[in-house]
Amino acid sequence: MKELNLPEYSFRIIETEKKRMILDTLRRKYVKLTPEEWVRQSFVRYLIQEGNYPPGLIGIEVPAPYNRLKKRVDILIHDRAGHPVMIVECKSYDVPLDEPVFEQIATYNMKFNVPYLVVTNGMRHYACRLTGKGDKPEYLLTIPTYEELLSSLL
Repeated sequence: MKELNLPEYSFRIIETEKKRMILDTLRRKYVKLTPEEWVRQSFVRYLIQEGNYPPGLIGIEVPAPYNRLKKRVDILIHDRAGHPVMIVECKSYDVPLDEPVFEQIATYNMKFNVPYLVVTNGMRHYACRLTGKGDKPEYLLTIPTYEELLSSLL
């Protein structure tokens, strides 16, 4: 897989029936290794190892039904009380992070109403904080650590 703009991590990857599979340690199963999955697994590892996000408070491919459509949030982060606080939308490293991607994550946020949104394709990462209804998002220079995220919510 392509080298991403993230630290390099070690993963368990196997090959079965001409398919490459990567171990998703949070879901405790092997999943098909697609470019988007490579970005998702790498970003989850980044959140855990660099941002000190507790693995037990990270949801992967969480259902987010919208207008009878079965949608799924790539990564959903919860606070220690179990409330959603961040949505991360992952795209393949060759997908541009354009307006439709930001519209997609905004649609997911209609269900979860989280204060933080992150969009990544593994090469570029955008994070913003939503301060209130009608306010423009506050774009961040870095992805907040888990403690920074929680302290900003107080």
